[in-house]
Amino acid sequence: MVLFFVVWVAAVASGGARGQGTRVGFYSRTCPRAEAIVRSVVQSHFSSDPSIAPGILRMHFHDCFVHGCDASILLDGPTSEKTAPPNRQLRGFDVVDDAKAQLEVACPGVVSCADILALAARDSVAVVNSFALRPHVLLSTNGPFWSVPTGRRDGRVSLASDAANLPAFNDSVAVQIRKYDEKGLNAQDLVALSGAHTIGTAACQLFRYRLYGFPGAASGADPSLDAAFVPQLRALCPQNGDGARRVAMDTGSPNRFDANYYGNLRSGRGVLESDAVLWADAGTRGLVQRFLGIRGLAGLTFGVEFGRSMVKMGNVEVKSGAAGEIRTLCTAVN
Repeated sequence: MVLFFVVWVAAVASGGARGQGTRVGFYSRTCPRAEAIVRSVVQSHFSSDPSIAPGILRMHFHDCFVHGCDASILLDGPTSEKTAPPNRQLRGFDVVDDAKAQLEVACPGVVSCADILALAARDSVAVVNSFALRPHVLLSTNGPFWSVPTGRRDGRVSLASDAANLPAFNDSVAVQIRKYDEKGLNAQDLVALSGAHTIGTAACQLFRYRLYGFPGAASGADPSLDAAFVPQLRALCPQNGDGARRVAMDTGSPNRFDANYYGNLRSGRGVLESDAVLWADAGTRGLVQRFLGIRGLAGLTFGVEFGRSMVKMGNVEVKSGAAGEIRTLCTAVN
């Protein structure tokens, strides 16, 4: 497999590094070790549990799609966002809490929980390939890595009902594009950010309906699935088995943050329906092909475009200036 590369997103650092009050290096004077502290905490947790990386990345995504990137996903409460069905399996809250505790010692009341989550998401991506290639050297030069604009403030509202419109595992392309468009993101952002599924797993209950009794399918399986892939998935997810059992979403390189995910889509090996339809739809298929570097099409470099879209998503409806607050604890408003 070709060695993946570090992506210092220069274009982002110049043209897209500023948005709604955020900027790269926001804490350079007020808390110069902020990013180093977050990075160290991510490294520490990842060393003992590599599955934490996709968890943190997913949490950041879920946060930004509800009230913008304001750490509302982190708030505790009987009806907070954490309790919504799409969020009940989120992981990585302890990583953010640990980073916040250390930052409150180093720079009390300065660094927002929203910024910690954005930084931790970036560092979680960067650490995956570094560890896969050099297990004793985290965050080396194998990355994708991008500059994260900071300066977000934390929100004070967190309601499970507001999470109802999160992108879902069975959304059509049209529905996904609509949900992204509502956040100022386009179809290319959709395809780029979906590439996060190159790491992480999906519960059988989210895709088992594609394997048994699929409407109109003589074989019982979704015909868009590769016929040779169906028995593998059925072995991992028996019809009456544990729905909570988890399966890698990238069957080729589940422990590498690379473009193999897009090859899976082309081969009919997209595990989730929301991924598979990106190849079935003519419009998004062209973008998938560009990420695959198919001859005759203008190529898109996955690491660069993923970083660019992460910066763009990270600036969705952020609170800055006098809006929001800097929480002392990420689990509760001040």
